[in-house]
Amino acid sequence: MHRPKKQAALGFIFATLLIDVMGLAIIIPVFPKLLMHLIHGSVSDVSIYGGWLTAAYAIMQFLCSPLIGNLSDKYGRRPVLLCSLVGFGIDYLFLAFAPTIGLLFIGRIIAGFTGASFTTANAYIADISTPEKRAANFGLVGVAFGLGFIIGPVIGGILGKYNVHYPFLAAAGLAFLNAIYGYFILPESLAPENRRPLELKKINPFTSLIQLKKYKSVIGLAVSLFLIYFAVQAVQSVWTYYTMYKFNWSETMVGISLGVVGFLVALVQGGLIRFINPKLGNERSIWVGLVLYSIGLLLFAFASEGWMMFAFLVPYCLGGIAGPALQGYMSNSVPANEQGNLQGGLTGLMSLSAVFGPWLMTLAFHYFTSKAAPFQFPGAPFAIGSILMLLSAILAILSFKKNKQVL
Repeated sequence: MHRPKKQAALGFIFATLLIDVMGLAIIIPVFPKLLMHLIHGSVSDVSIYGGWLTAAYAIMQFLCSPLIGNLSDKYGRRPVLLCSLVGFGIDYLFLAFAPTIGLLFIGRIIAGFTGASFTTANAYIADISTPEKRAANFGLVGVAFGLGFIIGPVIGGILGKYNVHYPFLAAAGLAFLNAIYGYFILPESLAPENRRPLELKKINPFTSLIQLKKYKSVIGLAVSLFLIYFAVQAVQSVWTYYTMYKFNWSETMVGISLGVVGFLVALVQGGLIRFINPKLGNERSIWVGLVLYSIGLLLFAFASEGWMMFAFLVPYCLGGIAGPALQGYMSNSVPANEQGNLQGGLTGLMSLSAVFGPWLMTLAFHYFTSKAAPFQFPGAPFAIGSILMLLSAILAILSFKKNKQVL
């Protein structure tokens, strides 16, 4: 693919990710309200259901992401990505009309199957990126998340005021719009000579994880990445419940806070990372970012006023320099025709952490906000996340030292 076409393709995949993330973000502010409506419980009560619903989604994504990644290595990224987007649209329609919490679970399971589109998007970026540009280009995924979280939650908060189901309908519309856009605009990124046949053993999600061991320089960092994914579940799974419980925030306020998160993530990963990463290098960017993540999470845990959550987002979001650098480092260790398999394995790690992460984090939140707790500490999930980030940083540093000894 020539340079102008590569730049255009990067723009297309960015727009695809942006619309995808907007669809996900629209429903976040209203999800507790929907659950409270269905089970007639408190914020503390519904947080457990929220964790289980996320886990149901993640189990299916864990089982299916290696299949999606390997299909994209055989047939190309484009058809797999388009099918995933159509599936997302169908799922959101399903959620919009679910009258019971049982049907919500079925909807989340369907979403888990189709939700592996990020695997294909990451492989797409790897296809069209030179080794030295990979970390910066993976940062565009963060920008898409950031902008999606600026726009999506605000729309969700506004629509949720009128009807709790409207944000789901809006998300469905965005997913179908994305699929149509991709069908007419998105070019294929994987050249025929870089495709490989589908191997049944690589479809096994555990095989995909085990295959990460093939490259000695990747396995330690893959575990480090797993700990990051696990730790950020404290924010992704508990933020809405925590802020509603501790600071009595409305859906609109939650939406605004997530919009600020999105703005800061976009600023860091879209702008700062392109200056910071070349100066610090991948290795230093990773451990510095992880320490900042850890500090941010610890500050969230002990915040006593609502405004503090906004202030403490600064160190937390600056920690975002770690993820793209870590992905770039690992991607550079894998050949072109294995990128889909690598991204499938990494998405498998993310999904595996998302099976246990939301369950543990919402359980910690529920327990420490219940009468059974020895003391009230709704920030417990953030404290757990902070410790995990520090462990990830230590493991990353040890992995770099080991790699240098091998060289």
